[in-house]
Amino acid sequence: MAIRRDDLTAFFTELLQPGRFPDYGPNGLQIEGCENIERIAFAVSATVQSAEAAVATGAQALVVHHGLFWKFHGARPLTGPFARRVFPLVRNAVNLYGYHLPLDAHLEVGNAAALARRLGMSGWEPFGDYQGVSTGVQGQLPEPCRPAALRQRLEAVLDHPVLLASPDPKAPVRTLGIITGGANGEWRQALAAGLDAYLTGEMSEHDWHESQEAGIHMFAGGHHATEQFGIQDLMARVQAAFPVECVYLPCDNPA
Repeated sequence: MAIRRDDLTAFFTELLQPGRFPDYGPNGLQIEGCENIERIAFAVSATVQSAEAAVATGAQALVVHHGLFWKFHGARPLTGPFARRVFPLVRNAVNLYGYHLPLDAHLEVGNAAALARRLGMSGWEPFGDYQGVSTGVQGQLPEPCRPAALRQRLEAVLDHPVLLASPDPKAPVRTLGIITGGANGEWRQALAAGLDAYLTGEMSEHDWHESQEAGIHMFAGGHHATEQFGIQDLMARVQAAFPVECVYLPCDNPA
């Protein structure tokens, strides 16, 4: 069975409320393709790999967390690698949807919420502030644990190495703030909120020093790895709402 593009767009708009977010680029429909959709592909990022895979699987829509258009790129000619991302979608009338901060922040299908759920956290609530909106969650771990034990748990959940900066390897970790991806400097918000630890995707050289010197445990599990679950949970929500086929397109990005 097929659904209409406008119905899928309306579903995403109601669920993710992209208009709430001052983002780094446009959220929503980024490339308009065919009107009727029978199969939807989901991926973390709009890349040559995901575009070609979406076409190969016969999808009429590709839904991603990292779309094609970013303010920091400015105007870009349709040449080279960028063209190789765009042209397969346009030539095959594949709709492209991108949701960045709305998918980071959502308390049910968001990236941070997806991790909190997989870690068994309780009492979680919005966390972090980016121009007036929260982009992560904070909550309690199932039981207190040492930083090394939490690192091991994170590596199992993420299937990815995790960096740890710890002020005290023996101190118990009870509370955790999560903002996925490249929010490496936001450990300061976790510290200000009185949390024991902070999880994100990336860690800079100076954050490794400064976070532990400030007295908070900081974990970095990879930008892609920490943002792989939100798009999958969004896919499950779409499957439950519409009579369409859905497929997740994994990527071996190690970053």
